[in-house]
Amino acid sequence: MDAMPAGAPLNTAAPTATIALSLPHGLPGDAPVRIAAPLLALFCLSSLWSTSSAEDAKPLQFHLRARVETTTGSGRYHLRTTPESWAPSETAIILCDVWDAHHCLRAVQRGAELAPRLNEVVQSLRGQGATVIHAPSDCMAYYEKSPARDRARSTLKSKTLPADITSWCRKIPAEEAGTYPVDQSDGGEDDEPQEHAEWAKILAAQGRNPRLPWKKQADAIEIDEAKDYVSDKGDEVWSILEARGIKNVILAGVHTNMCVLGRPFGLRQMAKNGRHVVLMRDMTDTMYNPARWPYVSHFTGTDRVVEHIEKFVCPTITSDQVLGGSPLRFRHDRRPRLAIVIAEDEYKTEVTLPKFASEVLGRDFDVTLLFGSDTERNVIPNLDLIDDADILLVSARRRVLAPEAMKHLRDFAASKKPILGIRTASHAWSLRNMPAPEGFEAWPEWDAEAFGGNYTNHHPAGKTTKVTLIADASNGPLPRGLPADGFTSTASLYKVAPLRSGTAPILTGTIEGAPAEPIAWTFTRKGGGTSFYASLGNTDDFENPAFQKLLLNALSELSGLPVPESLPQNGPEPEKKI
Repeated sequence: MDAMPAGAPLNTAAPTATIALSLPHGLPGDAPVRIAAPLLALFCLSSLWSTSSAEDAKPLQFHLRARVETTTGSGRYHLRTTPESWAPSETAIILCDVWDAHHCLRAVQRGAELAPRLNEVVQSLRGQGATVIHAPSDCMAYYEKSPARDRARSTLKSKTLPADITSWCRKIPAEEAGTYPVDQSDGGEDDEPQEHAEWAKILAAQGRNPRLPWKKQADAIEIDEAKDYVSDKGDEVWSILEARGIKNVILAGVHTNMCVLGRPFGLRQMAKNGRHVVLMRDMTDTMYNPARWPYVSHFTGTDRVVEHIEKFVCPTITSDQVLGGSPLRFRHDRRPRLAIVIAEDEYKTEVTLPKFASEVLGRDFDVTLLFGSDTERNVIPNLDLIDDADILLVSARRRVLAPEAMKHLRDFAASKKPILGIRTASHAWSLRNMPAPEGFEAWPEWDAEAFGGNYTNHHPAGKTTKVTLIADASNGPLPRGLPADGFTSTASLYKVAPLRSGTAPILTGTIEGAPAEPIAWTFTRKGGGTSFYASLGNTDDFENPAFQKLLLNALSELSGLPVPESLPQNGPEPEKKI
């Protein structure tokens, strides 16, 4: 949990000195971080937002994102976006624990980055007539004389309070269907020990308890004392919602996997008690330590928690739906956006690729999985999401698509963004010896145009393929870490020779009684984009570290990331995560 009950109020006096903290080189905040007392100076970056009057307010337009199983029990999910119009007078935003300080320095830094835009969201929603509830837990003593606090206290208590609305909620029944996505049992601290110790000294010098340093909400978030509410109590918040006729609730603030989910006014309590609630997913952050399971980037950890919420708790929205522009992305989140399109029935890549992405790619990539429909063969929901991807990986077989869907692939291939394909991706978008049905479009030239390939068929299954490094390519980045003497594959050998001009073979494959065939190569597309293709990718290949390393190398090299020396070494999934 983010905090235990505070007990006696903290001392609100603060020293006036300004303290500079130089963080170790390469850590978030490479330049010295200046922390002024009070600490609120770090957060006081708010900007003004012009809004129309509440009287002229139009309905708020949102696109709610949730995740629904492709079919019941599949364990695979499609993104589903639903447009909704909300009356501002029936809408509230709750700001969870946007404190003036925190015991984790990196959480403070991310909070300082998030707060100014969150304040713009608050100003815009308030100006359109929405209710604003500030909920900095454990800090009510500071607001003892605040009109916004008094407004919350004096709200008539609802006669329909849920039985446990004053309690922390650790899980709701819907979550039993999934696995909790991160191990936060260590509290989620992601500071380096040295910077954490220095930060604790600074907090103590400011008269704060380094373990519970928050005293109020960050000054970057304006409180309108004439309109807003301040409360950290579930029964008060619920009563405010009832008294004002609130039907729709937005949760924003920190931390997603702890307070935002679990507080008495948090997502779980709202969802399980029937309130229409959403998370503003770019106006939040997690307490997750990448040194813990699943051993991924802090930002991937946040993504995993958001996915869990979208599957089992409630939908999400983003701040750009209020403000325009783009959703917030933290400045240290430099992960390439990788879209993986999976639509084939032969090699179970709908199982192997998500597992590979979870175990191997989470440190360095922001991964979006796009699965073909389980009921409509030639439909891949949300294919438009590849438009925002930096790199595309395709594992599809013999699909034809609606013209508007195919256009997303054609546009991506025409760009200079990298494309990777495995196994049946060479014949992803055409049917064998037959035209596309009416209303659908084939792309038989995809293999040649995207990969420089020449797939015609495959040799009979059942023979072991010997995979060998090509001498001219052996010193390059793509074969790095592969066995010098090659490896074997149970995948049937594809007939792909001769390759097109512009290809650079990396691996060849041989079987008894047949000529060698290229197995993996790169290709420079018309227009300058780079592609990589490997005819490997059956279930056995994904169990082979050599193939996993080849795929990781290709993704890293084509994304502009350093090619790692080895695969990530992950520990087991812990039984206790919370």
